Amino acid sequence: MNEADQELLALNQRLLESISAADWPTYEELCDPTLSAFEPEGRGQQIIGMPFHRYYFEREAAKDPRQVTMASPRVRWLGADAAVVSYVRLVQKMGPDGTPVTAATEETRIWQRQAGRWRHVHFHRSLPAMN
Repeated sequence: MNEADQELLALNQRLLESISAADWPTYEELCDPTLSAFEPEGRGQQIIGMPFHRYYFEREAAKDPRQVTMASPRVRWLGADAAVVSYVRLVQKMGPDGTPVTAATEETRIWQRQAGRWRHVHFHRSLPAMN
């Protein structure tokens, strides 16, 4: 893995940690204001912009701490100023009965260099298919 891949994976990890911690200022700093997304909460609709996501951050702020891991991350470059980061996100937290649980989602995130800095511009998150 080269230095550029490592930089993007570190930024993506920081993004995921901001989500887990309900850290809106960090999330907003890393994302383009016109962020687009397909995610289960959107119920099949493409979400454009930040207000939809902020709603969840405001409700998650009181939740218990979580640990987030990117399993099998891969960076695919789309030229010098854009890349796709794909992985399975594993979130570890305590369940309602006090036992640890792990949730998984399949994620693809697109990063674009804008004015010399990386911004998260699009993502697709889905629940894993069950066999």
